[in-house]
Amino acid sequence: MRILVLGGTAFVGRAIVEEALHTGAEVTLFGRGKTGPELFPQLPRLIGDRDTGDYAALHDGSWDAVVDVSGYVPRHVGQAMDALGERAGRYLFVSSHAVYEQTGVEPGSDEDTPRRTPVRDTEELDNETYGRLKVACEDDVLARYGLRATIVRPGKVAGPYDPSDTFTYWVRRAARGGRVALPADPAQPVQVVDSRDLARLVVQLLADDRPGAFHAVGPVEPVTLGGLIGTCARVAGTSVEIVRVYPEELSPMFPLVRANWTSQQRSPARARAAGLTATPLEVTAADVLAWDRERGEPPLQCGFSLEEERALLARS
Repeated sequence: MRILVLGGTAFVGRAIVEEALHTGAEVTLFGRGKTGPELFPQLPRLIGDRDTGDYAALHDGSWDAVVDVSGYVPRHVGQAMDALGERAGRYLFVSSHAVYEQTGVEPGSDEDTPRRTPVRDTEELDNETYGRLKVACEDDVLARYGLRATIVRPGKVAGPYDPSDTFTYWVRRAARGGRVALPADPAQPVQVVDSRDLARLVVQLLADDRPGAFHAVGPVEPVTLGGLIGTCARVAGTSVEIVRVYPEELSPMFPLVRANWTSQQRSPARARAAGLTATPLEVTAADVLAWDRERGEPPLQCGFSLEEERALLARS
């Protein structure tokens, strides 16, 4: 199978490329060539820029399938599809759970849950527009490719090389042990999917030429946020005491904390039936811990700083 990956060297794209190569697929990369230029030296690279609309490199060649990992706004997706014309067999778009309405949803919701109203008059990505722009992208892929369109909607993706630091924050914090400040109910459900499980699902869907939308969520057994922190501690060989804290201000995207619990209780049934695997949470945590230590544990972009946590724990 010949696969073109739009954005294949950063985290999710990297995992998809590695899995595709493992299955014997012929992979071509499209991107700016700035992220991970040392990765996959054996693969052909087509250089372009989605932000500036430079898709000239896609005007030649044909592929059995395209995996779009880097489409965030309708212009990105539309220009890619225009450049490809009819030279792509299937278009798999990696979307997000942010496409769904946030209210009136029951636990165990499936892929037919009502989505948010699409937006097309902005390319600014924030908490309000991100999901609605992804809805517009999904709609455009479905309109153009019909039964040759596949939509994958991951939950929070975890694994080595994660640039968001969201899961890494809890892995690193649990590895320090002791009293852990949690600005949420420890009973909150949480869904994370290992990047390698997501990659296997994507490649399997392409191999099966399967249309439709699929949740990519894990782990296989439901877990709470408190349970996830405890799992990370066990992997690291530490013990933790989770302390509920109440900061005066909290980022709306604090690592894995979500006010809407049902958004962390999506059904994986359709994706499991299509081939979604389930790496144990312990394995994901251990691999992220090893990767984080190997890279030297650089400053994280999210979560409490050491000083902020100490101050919160001192008041609790």
